Amino acid sequence: MAVTDPNTSRFREVERKFDVEASAISPSFDGISGVAGIEQLPAQDLAAVYFDTPDHDLAARRITLRRRTGGPDAGWHLKLPAGPDARTEVRAPLGPELPDELRDVVAAIVRDRPLAPVAQIRTARAVVVLRDDSGAALAEFCDDQVTASAEGGAEQRWREWELELGCGNRKLLNRLSNRLLDAGSGPSGHGSKLARTLGTPAAAAQPTDRLHRALAEQVEELLAWDRAVRADTDDAVHQMRVTIRRLRSLLHGEETADAALLGELKELGTVLGAARDAEVLAQRYQQALDELAPELVRGPVRDRLVDGSLRRYQAGRRRSLAAMRSPRYFRLLDGLEELVGTPTAKKSAPVGNAYRRLRKAVKAAKTATDHDAALHRIRKAAKRLRYAAAAVEKKKIARRAKTIQTLLGDHQDSVVSRAHLIEQADAAAAAGQDTFTYGLLYAREVDLAVRSEAALRPALRKLDRAVR
Repeated sequence: MAVTDPNTSRFREVERKFDVEASAISPSFDGISGVAGIEQLPAQDLAAVYFDTPDHDLAARRITLRRRTGGPDAGWHLKLPAGPDARTEVRAPLGPELPDELRDVVAAIVRDRPLAPVAQIRTARAVVVLRDDSGAALAEFCDDQVTASAEGGAEQRWREWELELGCGNRKLLNRLSNRLLDAGSGPSGHGSKLARTLGTPAAAAQPTDRLHRALAEQVEELLAWDRAVRADTDDAVHQMRVTIRRLRSLLHGEETADAALLGELKELGTVLGAARDAEVLAQRYQQALDELAPELVRGPVRDRLVDGSLRRYQAGRRRSLAAMRSPRYFRLLDGLEELVGTPTAKKSAPVGNAYRRLRKAVKAAKTATDHDAALHRIRKAAKRLRYAAAAVEKKKIARRAKTIQTLLGDHQDSVVSRAHLIEQADAAAAAGQDTFTYGLLYAREVDLAVRSEAALRPALRKLDRAVR
């Protein structure tokens, strides 16, 4: 979690909901393969208050935030989409105020807007647990009598059934679902009780041009990876930076009004870059050292290279999180959404401009005094071309540009790694430690750089043909 709390926990929840008539008879689960026991639990009386922004920004993204009393899991619950039939639930202990760590998870959506009650829902729940022969819970069936009201709205009543998967598999979930359907239920028309209470929101106007649609998709990606970075999910920093680069590529070369957004995106990418660069080094060193024979790994090399890089990653991530909790970051997100939602904006993906910038970078590299920096500029130009081409579905150009980006990405990683290896070897020598392994790793990086650069010219020729 971005804001740590030892009492906060995350769960992956796989469940299905079913609409059912008030007079329906609950299904029987007798005779289902793998189910060794059926346990009826005591009835539960659940009361929940749901929170959202004035514009229902959480509900629009199928996210629910509630404070629930009653039942075995009373507390604060934040539920996030996690694929078909699945959600990630983040729980915090029951208290009068919304815990900071839960608000932080959705900070990129909520920003500095207030969160207030939007609905109250009471549920009289009957629960049946299906167990295997070891006593483990395979699944749970809930028969819910629901009384709900949106803030300022009329009271609503309905009955629904829920199936939540425990340690069982999806085949079991499908068999149980068929039992519920045979008993007269139907798949729910709503993803949650809150969605049914609030009703279907008016559909947001969709961009009509491909570039605007691509921008809208990348803004949503940015919000998703924001949550992953806050949760310290593997590779999340990298994916958030990739999304930022795609947004910059889509915006680059457009009207002057977008210059401020480009600058802010670049700054955000730079802040995230410190963590990402350290993460890359840790992964490269770990793999390289694992590939060496044990007798070739001499001295405390892993501590200096791998563990040291991981420590720098955590420090960089903390700085990234500080930036991601700032009003400046929230205003950047506001600006991106405003740009996407501007119906009069007329833009076209600058594929031609991006290709010309790439050719210019290639030409400049022939006479550059800093060859490594010149190759890095080619890489950045190829990356911009790749994202611009992908936005307008020029798939072959995007693939060829990605090849160049990957080749020169390996080259740039080698440049960074070699500089870091020299620095660490000097520190090891000053401490009286064996520096043999640092030399071996340096030679591997040189070899990678040579191979990457050798493959560049054929890749450029293929890109030229794709563009023509």
